[in-house]
Amino acid sequence: MVSRKCFVSGIVLSCVFQAALANDSGLSKQFSSCMDKSAGVTAAMIECIGTETKDLDSRLNKAYREVMAQLSPARKKQLQDAQRSWIKFRAANCNFYANPDGGTMATLSASDCFMSATAVRAKELEGFKE
Repeated sequence: MVSRKCFVSGIVLSCVFQAALANDSGLSKQFSSCMDKSAGVTAAMIECIGTETKDLDSRLNKAYREVMAQLSPARKKQLQDAQRSWIKFRAANCNFYANPDGGTMATLSASDCFMSATAVRAKELEGFKE
């Protein structure tokens, strides 16, 4: 029981820390504000993360299209292959966090994984734009 409480506390602190570092990690100020307003309520935090992930996915797709537009056909194929592999990795990795025995904290952890990975990839692709 103590171990589960420590795990839950760690996840909550991780999410709060994530919100505090929103600007540095490519996350929005709206996300940070949403997490502050969630007051540590799991359902509210999951909603904040879901909204941010959707926005990050749009940002990632925009960066991907812009980078693809500036590449030669051979490089386009490389990026397409890399992106497909990254999507599979993100899904496999983050779905692992969604431990069926982990309750709502596992859902929160998996959601945070998707959001964080998407933020990092969006920022990475934006770095390839000319």
